[in-house]
Amino acid sequence: MFRIKKLDIFIAKQFGLLFIATFFICQFVLMMQFLWRYVDELIGKGLSLEVMAQFFWYMGLMLMPQAFPLAILLSSLITFGNLGESSELTAIKAAGISLMQAMRSLIVIVVAISCISFFFQEVIGPKAFVSFRQLLVSMKQKNPEVEIPEGIFYDGIPGSNLYVQKKNLDTGTLYGIMIYRMNGSYEDAAIILADSGRIQATAEKKHLLLTLYSGEWFENMRQSGMGVAANVPYRRETFSTKQIVLDFDSGLDMVEAGWISADARAKSMGRILHDLDSIHEFNDSVGHQFYSDAQRSTMGRPKLSTKDSVKVSRMVAKETVDIDTLFAKLTGERKQQVMSIASNDAQATLNEMEYKVEYSNALNQDDREHQMEAINKVTLSLSCLIFFFIGAPLGAIIRKGGLGVPVIISVLVFIVFYILDNTGMKMARDDNWTVWFGKLLGTAVLTPIACFFTYKANNDSVVFNIDLYKNLIISMLGIRTKRYITRKEVIIEDPKYLADSEILKNVSLEVSKYMEHHKLLRWPNPIKVFFRPGDDHDIEQINGALEVAIEDLAYTKNNYVLMKLNQYPVIATHAHTRPFKRKWLNAVTGLFLPTGIFFYFRMIRFRVRLYRDLQNILRINEKLIPRVIDLGDLQAEGGITT
Repeated sequence: MFRIKKLDIFIAKQFGLLFIATFFICQFVLMMQFLWRYVDELIGKGLSLEVMAQFFWYMGLMLMPQAFPLAILLSSLITFGNLGESSELTAIKAAGISLMQAMRSLIVIVVAISCISFFFQEVIGPKAFVSFRQLLVSMKQKNPEVEIPEGIFYDGIPGSNLYVQKKNLDTGTLYGIMIYRMNGSYEDAAIILADSGRIQATAEKKHLLLTLYSGEWFENMRQSGMGVAANVPYRRETFSTKQIVLDFDSGLDMVEAGWISADARAKSMGRILHDLDSIHEFNDSVGHQFYSDAQRSTMGRPKLSTKDSVKVSRMVAKETVDIDTLFAKLTGERKQQVMSIASNDAQATLNEMEYKVEYSNALNQDDREHQMEAINKVTLSLSCLIFFFIGAPLGAIIRKGGLGVPVIISVLVFIVFYILDNTGMKMARDDNWTVWFGKLLGTAVLTPIACFFTYKANNDSVVFNIDLYKNLIISMLGIRTKRYITRKEVIIEDPKYLADSEILKNVSLEVSKYMEHHKLLRWPNPIKVFFRPGDDHDIEQINGALEVAIEDLAYTKNNYVLMKLNQYPVIATHAHTRPFKRKWLNAVTGLFLPTGIFFYFRMIRFRVRLYRDLQNILRINEKLIPRVIDLGDLQAEGGITT
């Protein structure tokens, strides 16, 4: 039976506080990233604070399901990183509580957050999307705010061009005003000059009231009466004060939202599944109709009756009539008519096919978008669990809290997921990949990673040990390691020189026998390398005896002996016979040709290296054994051995 313990409450409290903080941070980052897409179209529209508040509110509701996974990843990383850094996680494991038991309260919380995410996408998200798109389109269609620049003509007011030589920002007064108005045609144009003036919007935000001082009005006029037009050159008016009303709707008129509700993002899961049946049925009917039209259509349209057309078609099919012969018998004028008719028919058929292709692609894309949105509602909720099982184990492994390493890792993981998810979405939307493969790409890649990190963290395995990977790379590339033996400051017992000299003599003897019986410079049989056991016990015994002598002689005080000991090579005891110690791994490597070739030549390299190492051991022993024997004689006589 599940019982709530103090440890569960403690971990849940730490996670909850961090989740709330990171959620608002992630929400803010996503909203700013989303806002940059539309900032150029919304600047200068004179939008009120109420409209902007609605814009950000609907945007926040839409982006909440995307902020949940990133907030869970970051907060779980910091939570278990803090526990590991403060050794609390070590104390928890020392008490016999596994990592999965410590995470059980958070698992319940994350499952609840996943359900909340799905609820947002199912109920709140579609409504927020409709309201957001309706508001966004209305904001884009809104006339811009009047911001008249100095020294250039401003055409933001419909039907007028306004020029201002200078303006006073403190009083709002405009100086050196020139207005060019187009009431209908060029004959009705008017030019207004004024020394100064003011401009302000009316209370209903539908017009602009322009007050001008000390100016003149020039206007071309056209009068008509009794059906006879009489031209008047122009009208000139001098005024000291004049008010002009200009049409300028600066209010926000909401557009209709009916067309937005047809978008897949504006529908719930149940409605998407219901509409998919209708979409499939409609697309099938269109496809059948196009197929019927294609069967009835012909490349040409001969001026024959239906019976004659069928007869001619059968004769052409049986090759009893030669089209080229019939065409050659026509007159020149008739040939031009036939070519013109054929060209027009071909162009009409091409235009019809292009239209049908575009229409079919639009129907197919609508079908894919509905499928993608239905899958996205599930995968986005499931990503909360996936990101938790990545963040919590990573925090337990890295054991670094705060906002340093966790933020870097969270950003990297989210970037990988974002790239995979968007790439899959675009490829699926363009019908290059199937919808299921494209939308499940990110989830399919991150799920094994989450399982791997959870398994490693639960078993206290070392994942981010740099030395481990460094040694693995050194081993795979065959990079040689050197000995580093230094003189000991304190020596409790001197080496047994005479015994060590006998060991070295036996090593030299065994090496000579080994080199005589084993042809290391020959190419080995690939079958024996990858599919048969190839342990070299002889070289293992030689290396073991040599290491015993080296370990004992390392306690010497003689500098010459220490120098020679550092010259002994580090022997790889099995790399010259097979790539790996496990038989199944060797077989898999051999079956996969690229890796098989790499490890085969790597093994040849180790065989050549072993041949040189054995020769080097013989040369070193030849020089070292006499000195070790001398030191042993001095040791037996009680002399100085330094």
